[in-house]
Amino acid sequence: MKTIDARGAACPEPVVMTRNALRSNESSYKVLVDSANAKENVSRFAKSQGYSVTVSEEDETFAIILSK
Repeated sequence: MKTIDARGAACPEPVVMTRNALRSNESSYKVLVDSANAKENVSRFAKSQGYSVTVSEEDETFAIILSK
């Protein structure tokens, strides 16, 4: 599982980082973000690319798991 740490990045940077990571064609990814807006934007983008999305929250960090 490839991890993308986008904590502290302002939108749209978390989505751009996720898009760039998806080019590696891994089967799953973990995207770390620290804002609700980034969580929603990354989740929406990943779903549009055919990934299933699971989100968990721990200590003000959202872990977004993307899998095909």
